[in-house]
Amino acid sequence: MSDTRRTDLVLLLVALVWGSSYLSAQTATSALPVLVVLFVRYAFSALACLGLVAARRGGPRGARRWTRDEIRAGVPLGVTQAAVLVVETYGVAHTSAANAGLIISLTIVLTPLLDRAGRRGGLPPVFFAAAGVCVLAVGLLMSGNGFHGLRLGDLLMLVAALVRAVHVVLVGRLTARRSIRPLHLTAVQTLVGSALFLAPAAHDLPTLAHADTATWAQLVYLALFCSVFAFLAQTWAVQRTSASRASLLLGTEPIWAAAVGITLGGEHLTWLTGLGAALMVGGTYWGQSVERAHRSAAEPMSTGETAVTTASAQGTEAHNAMAQRLESATAHRLERDTPCPTTTTLTGS
Repeated sequence: MSDTRRTDLVLLLVALVWGSSYLSAQTATSALPVLVVLFVRYAFSALACLGLVAARRGGPRGARRWTRDEIRAGVPLGVTQAAVLVVETYGVAHTSAANAGLIISLTIVLTPLLDRAGRRGGLPPVFFAAAGVCVLAVGLLMSGNGFHGLRLGDLLMLVAALVRAVHVVLVGRLTARRSIRPLHLTAVQTLVGSALFLAPAAHDLPTLAHADTATWAQLVYLALFCSVFAFLAQTWAVQRTSASRASLLLGTEPIWAAAVGITLGGEHLTWLTGLGAALMVGGTYWGQSVERAHRSAAEPMSTGETAVTTASAQGTEAHNAMAQRLESATAHRLERDTPCPTTTTLTGS
């Protein structure tokens, strides 16, 4: 297998893992309180990240230590990341996994809008046409078997998409022109999230004693695969391909979310929601290509701005890593490939 094909397969696997995270979160929250699920997910992720940091050998002296910049950026980003996950997890507990994965992809069009707010040179009108297609898609996805009042879960996923866009913008602005290692930054964020959810979840932690094997498997999958593995895999892959190619493959996350929800979760798409799914995928890719073309024609952005637009479609935990790695990876690829806005996390939930 060629290196290019191997890298593409790894990126598709990351997108699949993030897409499947919505069904895993839904399954876990059906057996345990949402805050308990979030605390365990963060705690397992933090332990894994700390273990990886401690295992680093052969690097420069002090490679295991956190810098002041990593802590200063990691603490506020840990708070905003926790805000994304708490709204997202409550949302997926009250809607279908397919809807959750598709609606959260609105981050793709919300991030450029927020990032360009107050800056010169607004986005072209055609971008807002793409955003309008996405808004229509949300309406169809919420319609279910017919138009009715807005459902709580879908509304929460809309809020989650907005909060995630804010988080991604902050990632770029807090890490711009700073030497920050993705693994160390992610470790800080997971520690902050663990601390934030410990007290609210403490009262219900005894319910973990009654969790069955399947529930524990979902918790481990969310923490180690949807967070730590996806972070490491996408970091490895992004260094070996172009930003545009990576964003195209990672941007398939909502497609995988719908596919997993239908095939494994027993969910069903009506003709209205099916049309909404198609419009959402088409609208987000359209908006992405318009923003990329507009950005390549404009003056070169700072590396922080590049990181923001590149990270915004990824699953939440790995989104941060994507922003950091592309900040350096894009710099030496600009001559042959304009970086593509992947506006995910994805974060898988």
